Amino acid sequence: MKSIIKYIIGGMGLLSITSCSDFLDQSSPSEIKGDMVFNSLTFTEQSLNKVYAGLTLDHTYGARIPLNFGFNTDIELVDADVNKPASFTESSERALGNYNGESISGSWSKLDDNWKNCFAIIEDANLVVEGIRSSELFQEGNPARNKMANFLGEALTIRAMVYFDLVKNYGDLPMKFETTKVDGSNLYVAKSDRDDIMEQLLSDLEEAANYLPWAGESGYTTEHATAGFAHGLFARIALAKAGYSIRESSKPGYETLAGSDGTYPTQRPGEAERKLLYERALKHLTAVIGSGVHKLNPSYADQWFQVNQRKLDNTYKENLYEVAHGLNKSGEMGYTIGVRISGVSSYYGAKGNSSGKVKLTAPFFWSFDHSDLRRDITCATYELKEENGHIKENMQKNAPFGIYVAKWDIRKMNDEWLNAVRASDAKIGYGINWIAMRYSDILLMYAEVMNELYGADAANPLGGTAMTARTALTEVHSRAFDNKANAQAYVAAISSGDDFFNAIVDERAWEFAGECVRKYDLIRWGLLSKKIDQFKEDYRQLTTIAPKYIFYKMKADDEYSIDMSSICWYEYPSFVSEINNELDVKNAIKNAADPNWKYVPGWGTFPNGKIEKDATTKQEVFKEDGSTSNDSNLSGLTDYVSTGLNKTVKNRHLIPLGSKTISESNGTLANSYGF
Repeated sequence: MKSIIKYIIGGMGLLSITSCSDFLDQSSPSEIKGDMVFNSLTFTEQSLNKVYAGLTLDHTYGARIPLNFGFNTDIELVDADVNKPASFTESSERALGNYNGESISGSWSKLDDNWKNCFAIIEDANLVVEGIRSSELFQEGNPARNKMANFLGEALTIRAMVYFDLVKNYGDLPMKFETTKVDGSNLYVAKSDRDDIMEQLLSDLEEAANYLPWAGESGYTTEHATAGFAHGLFARIALAKAGYSIRESSKPGYETLAGSDGTYPTQRPGEAERKLLYERALKHLTAVIGSGVHKLNPSYADQWFQVNQRKLDNTYKENLYEVAHGLNKSGEMGYTIGVRISGVSSYYGAKGNSSGKVKLTAPFFWSFDHSDLRRDITCATYELKEENGHIKENMQKNAPFGIYVAKWDIRKMNDEWLNAVRASDAKIGYGINWIAMRYSDILLMYAEVMNELYGADAANPLGGTAMTARTALTEVHSRAFDNKANAQAYVAAISSGDDFFNAIVDERAWEFAGECVRKYDLIRWGLLSKKIDQFKEDYRQLTTIAPKYIFYKMKADDEYSIDMSSICWYEYPSFVSEINNELDVKNAIKNAADPNWKYVPGWGTFPNGKIEKDATTKQEVFKEDGSTSNDSNLSGLTDYVSTGLNKTVKNRHLIPLGSKTISESNGTLANSYGF
């Protein structure tokens, strides 16, 4: 990737970083006075680059925000062992993902680190914003004004992104849009209503969009904040502000979600305010679509291949903004999330294994249309493991909550990454950018807003695009199918109104699984708890109808790779009649014309036991042990997965403040929501 960050002002000097924030040695000058910085384009850019650099940390956009804070949902789970209940409440991301915030508020220091580092980014952005606004270079008529305006737009947009991600996860926050004063008078700031914060962010983004070039203009890539991302982020914040969230106290004029907590209600603005926010969002979504700058990559597979290759897509620019990470320096994408490689690999290095902590669920896998190409690009029902010097795909055995996210896959990564992994005997930063927003999100937000305001087939009253809600949904959905006619027919058959909204809810799941989008969608829709409960019930039903065993074959020309087209997910192969236990499976394969069939225990319920030889008949028999294959999974789901969401306070989707954050706030901050 091209370099976006050349220097960072760090303390008394400049810290040089190149190639997606690869850190190099410090360099001069040794001292720069504040009033001089923003009267120089070079030094202003260096100050702005420090804002971007803060995004690369594990405690911000390397791991915490995109990976640790964004789960659980109805389709995504942080890994935890249903046979070890303590794993759901241990002081780690496992407790966080299962909404057991009381287990981490006083002991998981990563909360404090996230808060501190995010507000450090905001402070750095405040410095840039104030410096540019007061600079002579920003004054009308100055030849440098346009470039300084670009820098101001970037600072406003990145500040808005970080502030919004804090709001999404913590709720009400200190509202601090100015640098810390020398006398410390604004050092300790109490919480403000998040709606006031979001309104300021919307105002900032309205301004920023006017200053910023589009991607591809003036040397701006999608590793910079551009006009498209500012418009898209405006829409995302407007929809969140219009949606539901748990509150520290009831707000007059707001609508309360049915079944809400009596002390900490889940509320959203009234109908008139929601309509206004949707209209404001539509203006900005229309600007992105009407610009023609951003498009969908026609190939969903190629979109994710390029992400793994660490290549910027300068053709379609589907990714509106990517947090730039540096190989061997930062980024957990592909390690904490992605296809898991188990154990040591001579090919991928001693630390070539990955944790794959984010999982997808069996009901989500089964929700895909059988022809939807996104299913196998999104869901990995196998692990990788080195065998005989080869990397082999091993089908997972009855792992309905252990499906890995296949969008990130070490086999798709480039030689530069491979060489870095081989050269290290420790875990490295994978350097894959975090995608903050894709164009498909623009299209689906547009479809949602247009349907809500005018219906699925109405023309856009603003002009600027001929797209309707239905054509926007069709564009996203049909990309995922080879048979475009069938995909288009599916969307054409959806009624306007509630049915269309529900189709968008489904489409956003299929499109964005694993991308830290679903949780916040469900929150604003007031559907988080309902959808998680539905997922559990869907799994119970799935165990009664899914195949007890999954039949598959390896590729004819590659014994280490599964022939994905051979997998019998939905029905048994033709040579199989009734199957009650594993002995029936072995006999069916033994009698099959094709001897290459293999099998693993599936997601349907079947008796556990073992195959033995009968002492009298000398024939193989199956002896049950009294349990069934899904006993622990069913009880684990019922008793542990995501139950913290409603255990103490209903719909407690927000996370607590860390103990150090509170103790160092000089009495201005405290936890809420029963933490």
